[in-house]
Amino acid sequence: MTQSLLKSMLEITEKAKRLKLLILDVDGVLTDGKLFFDYQGNEYKSFHARDGHGIKLLRQTGVEVAVISGRNSPSVALRMQNLGIEHVYQGHENKLAAFNELLEKVGVTADEAAHVGDDLLDLPLMSRVGLAVAVADANFAVMQRAHWCTVLPGGQGAVREVCDLIMQAQGTFDSVLQTYLK
Repeated sequence: MTQSLLKSMLEITEKAKRLKLLILDVDGVLTDGKLFFDYQGNEYKSFHARDGHGIKLLRQTGVEVAVISGRNSPSVALRMQNLGIEHVYQGHENKLAAFNELLEKVGVTADEAAHVGDDLLDLPLMSRVGLAVAVADANFAVMQRAHWCTVLPGGQGAVREVCDLIMQAQGTFDSVLQTYLK
């Protein structure tokens, strides 16, 4: 590992240690970004099970998880309810208002929050949080402004990577792992 890469990973780990809130975009982050509609206009989305499990594990360690999305979707509301995510903001193209309300509601500072995004709508949040993450298939401008980029694309395990990174940085991953090794 090169000196600069090692320094970069140490900086990412330090940022992740301070996190108390993980904010996720939906389309392109929790999903692959594809939108499916039937002939009656019903919308369908596909969520990755590993992402959901990672969210549940992260929440068990005390890190809060929230969603801020530019679109409204009943399937998102249902999936977030299934995952126990209480802070769900849909239909917020201007994500900053939702972000500020969320910080106040949860009682954390912007430095104690991370945001995972994939497109230009995510940049205002990414420029304010302690840890800005882009998924592997994010827009190039988003990737350039992220502190860290996932290996996996959105909707295919990228969120699980972020959850694992946070748990490893905070020293909670091993205790979570032990519950499965007993």
